[in-house]
Amino acid sequence: MTGVDAGALGLNLAVSAGAALAVMLLTFAVATVKGVHRIVDVAWGLAFTAVAVVTWFLSAGYGDDGRRIAVVQATAVWGLRLSAHIARRGRGHGEDPRYARMLARAPGSPTLYALRTVYLLQGALVWLVSLPVQAAAYLPRPLDVLALLGLAVWAVGLFFEAVGDHQLARFKADPAHRGRVMDRGLWSWTRHPNYFGDFLVWWGLYLTACATWQTAALTVVSPLVMSGLLIRGSGKRLLEAHMAQRPGYAAYTARTSGFFPRPPRRRASGTVAR
Repeated sequence: MTGVDAGALGLNLAVSAGAALAVMLLTFAVATVKGVHRIVDVAWGLAFTAVAVVTWFLSAGYGDDGRRIAVVQATAVWGLRLSAHIARRGRGHGEDPRYARMLARAPGSPTLYALRTVYLLQGALVWLVSLPVQAAAYLPRPLDVLALLGLAVWAVGLFFEAVGDHQLARFKADPAHRGRVMDRGLWSWTRHPNYFGDFLVWWGLYLTACATWQTAALTVVSPLVMSGLLIRGSGKRLLEAHMAQRPGYAAYTARTSGFFPRPPRRRASGTVAR
């Protein structure tokens, strides 16, 4: 890879894998004691932040400082905000129904099944999705137009995710909205502003690693995997399957984009809150 110290980046990849694994194993231990595995969702953003911190320290002296600061801080800001939001949202609640259903069908020990299929899998995904952050931090080239474009895309994504989460939280906090669908603000333009924001965040971070064709080719798997998870995997698809039979949701889907934002087809009120 032109300009990138392959040995140093390889060490970073190994240590960051260990950091992601350590976060997930610690979370698994806490969740097992508490008997609530939903806290793994909080650990998702924390694990990305751990990878960013490791990358920040190990890339010193190898990558351009401006690029290092930009990509590592962008990752940490995204990860810490997401973890804090999920922690607040889940406070006082029991087990997530998704994990309860999954563990009820687990072959053998539910605890070991959760370790394999939730914690270890998520740790591996954190490492894979964070490849652009790690590679970008080892690029010796200053921020260029493509990297700046990537940071702009990241910022738009963070806006969609943070504002969408805030709007939904405020809507659900009002007792008058109980039993209604959230179809206001960003939620009138897309049924998943938070997932669309995630999509932009990781394509934006990928652009910061595209200063060479080698790093671009090495890391493109990351935004592709994240996009697949958000659209076809555990994100949009599962949530909509869960909501499909609820009154009023069909009308909401008929007028609102499923992912990429666009003006709503018409204004109408639904009947179910998420």
